[in-house]
Amino acid sequence: MSFYNEEELKDIGLKSFGKNVLISRKTSIYGAENISIGDNVRIDDFCILSGVIKIKNYVHISAGVYLYAGDAGIEINEFSGISSKTVIYAISDDFSGSSLIGPMIDKKYRNVFSKKVYIGKHVQIGTSCVILPGATLNEGISVGAMSLVNSNLEDWSLYIGIPAKKIKERKKELLRYEQKMKENVL
Repeated sequence: MSFYNEEELKDIGLKSFGKNVLISRKTSIYGAENISIGDNVRIDDFCILSGVIKIKNYVHISAGVYLYAGDAGIEINEFSGISSKTVIYAISDDFSGSSLIGPMIDKKYRNVFSKKVYIGKHVQIGTSCVILPGATLNEGISVGAMSLVNSNLEDWSLYIGIPAKKIKERKKELLRYEQKMKENVL
């Protein structure tokens, strides 16, 4: 895997980026001036980043993840990860048949829905998930593979299914490791 170096990241024109940012050269970035990336972030091959995106520290975005943020935005908080083939939409066309669909259609004939997607701290999203506009994945959420998230999810819970349903509480032991890591850094 080949990542952009710091000078190349500057040339991309990101709104901001921190230290130890690894973005695959095979990532497609649209609207770089709207994308902020914190420290210790890795974005693997074949990802798409488009729109207003804020990625905080210690985040991993696996291969083939698509982030369609539009103007509403996608926010990904610290210590979170998104597994391969997941798609997150903060913007979507109306598929009801009441309007035309697609980026080549004049806006006056389309009905585009957009709402921010919020991904809290310590959230893990399994492979091949779909996250829809307006979804809120609060702190400590874990979403199982191939799930559909279309609502707000409770803190520190495990979810699976279409649509995603809570199956149990998630352990918080990882918070001890976060604290130890921060103590060792200082």
